[in-house]
Amino acid sequence: MIHLVRLDKSQDAGGDRLSDVLKHALPGREYRRIKTVSEFLLASLTGEMKEIIFALSIPENGYAPEWFDLIGCLMERPGRLKDMKAVVIVDGKGEMFTKSIGRELIFAANYAGCAFPGKPLVEATGSLYNFNTSAAVKGVDNMTAYKESVSELLERLDDLKIGKEERQNGRHAKVLAIHSGNRETSNSLALLDMVKSNFGSDVEYKEISVRNGEIVDCRGCGFDTCKHFGESGECFYGGVMVEQVYPAILDCDALILVCPNYNDSIGANMLAIINRLTALFYNNSFASKKIYAIIVSGYSGGELLAEQIIGAMNCNKGFILPPNFALLETANKPGDLKKIPDIETHALDFARKISG
Repeated sequence: MIHLVRLDKSQDAGGDRLSDVLKHALPGREYRRIKTVSEFLLASLTGEMKEIIFALSIPENGYAPEWFDLIGCLMERPGRLKDMKAVVIVDGKGEMFTKSIGRELIFAANYAGCAFPGKPLVEATGSLYNFNTSAAVKGVDNMTAYKESVSELLERLDDLKIGKEERQNGRHAKVLAIHSGNRETSNSLALLDMVKSNFGSDVEYKEISVRNGEIVDCRGCGFDTCKHFGESGECFYGGVMVEQVYPAILDCDALILVCPNYNDSIGANMLAIINRLTALFYNNSFASKKIYAIIVSGYSGGELLAEQIIGAMNCNKGFILPPNFALLETANKPGDLKKIPDIETHALDFARKISG
């Protein structure tokens, strides 16, 4: 049974746009509607909740108090949604906040132990302008494209395997880590080394450093040009991306991005790698691959980078978001990481999640 979580008052009146979209997508599916935060929390404790649709209607100013209450509850207990999987639909009255609120909810639910398939977010701005391209490709109007996107979203939810069912598929045999740090000074790489030291013999581990390789950011080729290069596993700029990164990503089951916090953002080299995955993405599906992140901040703000990675790699590029996908720590001076209480245990637990 799917649990449909709608906390906004508009659901009771009916006839709103999101209700119409759900009526199109849900027929034939057994579901239970959750209307309040307390009802959601109770359902999460009973063990009956396994598949979740978070469906949000948000006002033009983006502020929906009931949803922020839910996010707060999720962040209070990291294991609350263990062994659950979910997708998110955000319907907005205005042109902003649909993506940021959806991404924030995904992060909070993932922090609580929930898994998400690739491309777990369908967002609709007030004008539905964001469906212009997909509507044109499908030869339909924007509202129809919106409805079809939600139907496809639920199919991705159905297809996602987690827990025992997933482990039977033997995933995570091949783990790839990408970084651009200096081992003499980097707390982030020190944490990666702790994690990888806990991998067993059943894990085939590979590591790529892009610190000394020139990573040129995406030049913004047109769709046809980018797709043309991607068909042969290449990119306009070539270089280390084509020679090392592309083949390794295609070959891996799980990708770890090592992302120190630079000015509350992912570093330039890593951001360039993410941007240049577009050519590869046009011709290859990442739907069976998982994304993980190791994020170390000097002061604070690790959650901002985690949400960036969710947006880029899970929502955009379609990597699976496993439960608690990011290992977030705070360490400023070189060597401070080892002073964090229980850091070895944190690294061990994270390694076990990755290796299955």
